[in-house]
Amino acid sequence: MELLKALLLLSGVFGALAEFCVIPRIDSQLVERLGQRLLPWMDRLSSEQLNPSIFVGLRLSSMQAGTKEDLYLHSLKLHYQQCLLRAWSTESTSSDDNSGCPTKLSGGSLALYLLALRANCEFFGSRKGDRMISQLKWFLEDEKKAIGHNHEGHPHTSYYQYSLGILALCVHQKRVHDSVVGKLLYAVEHDFFTYQGHLSVDTEAMAGLAFTCLERFNFNSDLSPRITKAIETVRGKILKAQAPEGYFGNIYSTPLALQMLMTSPASGVGLGTACVKAGASLLLSLQDGAFQNPLMISQLLPILNHKTYLDLIFPDCQFMLVPAVEDSAHLSEIISVTLKVSSALPPYEQTIFVFAGSSLEDVLKMAQDTRGFTYETQASLSGPYLTSVLGKEAGDREYWQLLRAPSTPLLQGIADYKPRDGETIELRLVRW
Repeated sequence: MELLKALLLLSGVFGALAEFCVIPRIDSQLVERLGQRLLPWMDRLSSEQLNPSIFVGLRLSSMQAGTKEDLYLHSLKLHYQQCLLRAWSTESTSSDDNSGCPTKLSGGSLALYLLALRANCEFFGSRKGDRMISQLKWFLEDEKKAIGHNHEGHPHTSYYQYSLGILALCVHQKRVHDSVVGKLLYAVEHDFFTYQGHLSVDTEAMAGLAFTCLERFNFNSDLSPRITKAIETVRGKILKAQAPEGYFGNIYSTPLALQMLMTSPASGVGLGTACVKAGASLLLSLQDGAFQNPLMISQLLPILNHKTYLDLIFPDCQFMLVPAVEDSAHLSEIISVTLKVSSALPPYEQTIFVFAGSSLEDVLKMAQDTRGFTYETQASLSGPYLTSVLGKEAGDREYWQLLRAPSTPLLQGIADYKPRDGETIELRLVRW
């Protein structure tokens, strides 16, 4: 606590001259243990579990996984190149496809893959690379059309993926059309990232990173004043979203928020103090073991090494081999978790018994095996998410929200959240 007070004091002293977003240096062993949590995920080479964000996070950290990392990148390349080949082929059919490729490769997934290639110091100029760039540009054009001329529509995916796509193209120093950038500018200027009174800090941060990259290259000179203003707007919204505990939005949106805030200094906004407080909250969360999801870890590792996605513009290609360390835990205590679904008819409520340390997904599986419960999920880079519960599918602009009774939204997905003994978990169908 005394260290935090001292850091806050220093931040206030130097903030009068120039405010930079710098978090306190965290114990290297703690950071290394966090990075090692990604290593078992690199053994999961099935197409639905491949996650380019893992590779990016490791390359923007002080630790590397050597040959394991090389094998993972090779698997990523095989998967994405096969999926892109199918997308470009007019003869492919879904009936005989066993590649694990989705019907349409998402723009966010492709953008992360392009960031992974950049992290490996691969610079596009080949026909294969041009195809990937073209595919991502087509995704953005399609999303731009969905938003509409008068901005009355919505992206097919999300403004987060839209921003990530712009960032990936910019990092590869590929120009993004003004009309595409203009849609994102309009969304920031008109508070489109606030849902049900809550700011989506992740989306704001990703948009801010994209704008900062565009500003550095001055690709869109006619939009330069608006881009500069948008960066200031995003920074202000993120700082305003800081909770008394120190995190921005919630603990899992804080890493991306810090990435954005670390990209440029500011004056008179309390930037230095805010980042010190955020770093302290992350330290407490790390000590409590809050970060288990590979996507979240991969977003956190860069800032713990004082880097951001913008460092991929000029990537560091010197790597070190760090041996894998396996973490084993044995839990045999049995706990009870009550599963509740009030959005279905008839309403569902059953008590499920599982081992302590089980995930919410384990609870759902046990309920399905023993308590007449049914559900379906869809794979994503942040893990499986619910698409159907008790036969009721989430419709357009709907999703299955996870809550701890009576009404506390869970910040983790079904594969990551570990219920405690006696908890009641509600699955609620809501609109967004």
